[in-house]
Amino acid sequence: ELFGSVEPLLPSLREDGVAVWVLGRGPYPPGALALQELLDAASEELEPEDVWEPRDMNETCLYIFTSGTTGLPKAARVSHLKSIMCLGFYELVGASSRDVVYLALPLYHMAGSLLGIVGCLGIGATCVLKEKFSASRFWDDVRAEGVTVFQYIGELCRYLVNQPQRPGEREHGLRLAVGSGLSPDVWRSFQQRFGPVRIVETYGMSEGNVTLFNYTG
Repeated sequence: ELFGSVEPLLPSLREDGVAVWVLGRGPYPPGALALQELLDAASEELEPEDVWEPRDMNETCLYIFTSGTTGLPKAARVSHLKSIMCLGFYELVGASSRDVVYLALPLYHMAGSLLGIVGCLGIGATCVLKEKFSASRFWDDVRAEGVTVFQYIGELCRYLVNQPQRPGEREHGLRLAVGSGLSPDVWRSFQQRFGPVRIVETYGMSEGNVTLFNYTG
């Protein structure tokens, strides 16, 4: 559904040698490759390791486009090693394969894709992937899906605290909330209103090499 935004740039991207892959059957104009037919034709047998294994774990795995606080978004290089390290994220904050993780963060950022999706793969947890966040439906979703872990960006918790009070807000199985940017006032209000949910605040950057965890609460 985002192809229309890229289509006007196709000629200049082709000149720069940039490949454009689109999830779907097409047809698409020259310069864009439809992936669905290739996926349908691909073998389910895994190729030998020497085909897909990186020669150097420090080589670039992908680029994450950061929010661009000092201008336009910039591509931050993420190595294979850093991607693999994200497999251990949820284990570090106390989650396990028995957990059900609620994820409504954008997958074009590191928090949603590498920490969220890859983190769930790392512990074998179930991921409830929402297309967008709804503060009014959140607790209904938590109960319906059996959610035990919520990955947030700070303002999501503020949206929940600012919702009108409703019956049964403390009747849920959520035990852990983990994320970044939660202010102290919202932290206190969240726990007072919704029950003794453990909160682990983390801080890191897509282009950085150090991550902090608030284990003490």
